[in-house]
Order: sequence, then C-alpha cells, then structure tokens
Amino acid sequence: MIRWVLFVVLILFIDFYAFQSVKIVTKNKIWLVCYWLISLAVLVNFIIKFTTFNSSHGFTQSIMLAFGLLILILIPKIIAISVLFLEDIFRVFKTISLFFTSKYPTHFPERREAVSKIALGLAAIPFASIIYGMTKGKYNYQVLKHTLFFEDLPEAFDGFKLTHISDIHSGSFDDELKIKYGIDLINKQESDVILFTGDIVNNKAEEMDSWIEDFKKLKANYGKYAVLGNHDYGEYVKWKSKKEKEQNFQAIKNIHSKIGFNLLLNHSVYLEKEDAKIALIGVENWGTRFKKAGDLALASSKINKEDFKILLSHDPSHWNAEVKNHKNNYQLTLSGHTHGMQFGIEIPGFKWSPIQYVYKQWAGVYKEFNSYINVNRGFGFLAFPGRVGIWPEITVITLKKK
Repeated sequence: MIRWVLFVVLILFIDFYAFQSVKIVTKNKIWLVCYWLISLAVLVNFIIKFTTFNSSHGFTQSIMLAFGLLILILIPKIIAISVLFLEDIFRVFKTISLFFTSKYPTHFPERREAVSKIALGLAAIPFASIIYGMTKGKYNYQVLKHTLFFEDLPEAFDGFKLTHISDIHSGSFDDELKIKYGIDLINKQESDVILFTGDIVNNKAEEMDSWIEDFKKLKANYGKYAVLGNHDYGEYVKWKSKKEKEQNFQAIKNIHSKIGFNLLLNHSVYLEKEDAKIALIGVENWGTRFKKAGDLALASSKINKEDFKILLSHDPSHWNAEVKNHKNNYQLTLSGHTHGMQFGIEIPGFKWSPIQYVYKQWAGVYKEFNSYINVNRGFGFLAFPGRVGIWPEITVITLKKK
C-alpha cells in the first residue's frame, strides 16, 4: 500500500508540474479540464489493472495497454518538466541576484510563455513517437543483413545464408495481417536455414494456438531449428500445481514440432553440404540474471573441437560470461532476449538504448576473441505494447570463407 501511495504522489507531482506549462500556453478551461481528466483516467486505469492483476494469467494485452498508456502520458511530461525545472533554477538565481543588487523589493519572476511553449514542443516529440510505436512501430519489421567472414568455414558453406529470428512473444500479438506479413518477409529472404532463439510465448502454450498455422509456413531447405528462452519455462505466472506447470512446459516444447522446428535442448546436430559439415548447437536458457538451464558442455558433447560451430543461446549474457573465450571456439553465437528494450535511437553511426547499461551486447553483431555474436532485437514485443526507435528484426547472415 505504501508503495502505491508513493507512486501516486510521484505521478501527481509530475502531472502538476507539467500542468504549469499547459496553463500558461492556453487559458481554455476545456483543455485544462481535459488535461486532468485524461491524466487521472490513465492513472486510475493503471492502478485498477495492476492491483487486480491475476498472476495465473501473466501479462495480458489489457495489462500491457494500461502500461503503454501510462508511458504515453508520462514520458512527454517528464521531458516538459525538465525544461521547466531549468527555468525554475534560472528564476531562483535571478531572484537572489535582484535581492542583493536592487534597491526595490523584487518579486519571483513569472514563467515565460516562450519557455512553456518550448517545453510542450519538445514533449510532443516523444508523445508522437510513442503513439507511432504503439500503433505501427511494433510491426515495423526490419530485415538486417550481415556478411561475416571466417577462416575456418568449410568451403562448401561459403555463401551459406541463415535467417535469425528471436522473441516471438505470441501472447502479445493483436494484428493477424501484420504477423502474416512478417512471416512472408522471413520466407522472402530464401535463407538456407532458419534459426529461432527462444521466447515463443509470454508464458502459456495456448498463446500460440492461433498462430501455429501461420508459423508452419516458414520454409528453409536445410531445416528450422530453435532453443528455449526464459519465458518458455512458465516461471512468470502462478500455477495451480507443479503438474500444471510441467504440462504447460511440455506443450510449449511441442509447439516447435507443430510449426516444423527442431528444438535443441542442450543438444547438437550437423548441417551437411556436399562433403562438409558445420555444427549447430542449442542450449536451454542460460542468463546471468535469469534461469540457468543451459549446459554448454552437454550440448557440445557430440561435436569435435575443430568443427565450425553455430551456437543458439537465448540470453547474450551467456556469450559474454562463458562462450566468447571458450577453448572450443564457438565461431558464431545467435541470441535475443533484450528486445533492445523496444526503445532507443538507431541512426547511422549512433546506437543507444537504456538496455545497454544492463547488457554489454544488446543489439546487432559484436566480435571478441575471434568469436561473433548477433543479438536479435526480437520479432515480437512484451510489457510495453510497442516499439520506439528499436524495430522488430529479421536478421539475415551470410557466412563467407575468409
């Protein structure tokens, strides 16, 4: 209860502070009343949704929408009050200066209308961006292509093309046409193999029921392979019994065969072409902050040290902690998990997201110790029902002999 009281006080403080700029720019009482009606409605909706949250269901679309609406009105206000705060600092120092230098009593300087207009103008940028992210951006699929060179790649696999997808999170989908478009876009890449690095659902196997027929349409000549992500273990909902949780987990594993994916549970296979082969290794989820079910030694037990290896591991912290400097040299690791936080800035020459302060490798291709990792930004979305600046990703990687 105390946390909720503090939360409400903080939100109302932000609302009141931001309201100062609105009040100066417009004297229209209707707009001023609308400001508070909308703010309070979003806050009350958020409180109701989260205080009545059913832990046996996990994140539902209504919960995510409530969270998204709060973000929609909160972030622009924080931007606005940042500008107002800077002006308030100036007003305080000006008042102190006048007190010591003026012969006449001085009043605290009023807010300047121009500054309030600047504050609202800057706030409009994230407001518009978040609206776009919640309506269009979450399905703004980007095909990112990389060509990676390896000295020890078998000649037969020179030019071998793989498509990497991750974090489907089918429980969040709300637009069938957009999902079909994303699946068609994957198939248009005509890759030799499709590799999926986990989180096929948010929590429950039933979330995927409506999408099985669509994902069955994914095609690749050398097959489709997958591993599990932290959300695939059903650990973020409350189950009636251990048996129910185990049944859900088994059903999630069964989903992969239903859509034609070979699920690698701490296991490996060889992809063969002509007289050569490369090893495909899949570990269960292993993360420094999440479930550690992955067993790299077990998954690699049937392959040779000199084999060319592609490792599927959902959480990129695994690569950073155990894989990149491993004596067996895992040439390429594919991960996901971070979603790029679904929020950030990516322009030529500059890439930023708050998630980078948590994960050293959080989006794109990285190389250390002669080992590569690609961190996919995710096909779906979770919690915040949108994407701002960090778009859903379909990665196409071409392997080349150096």
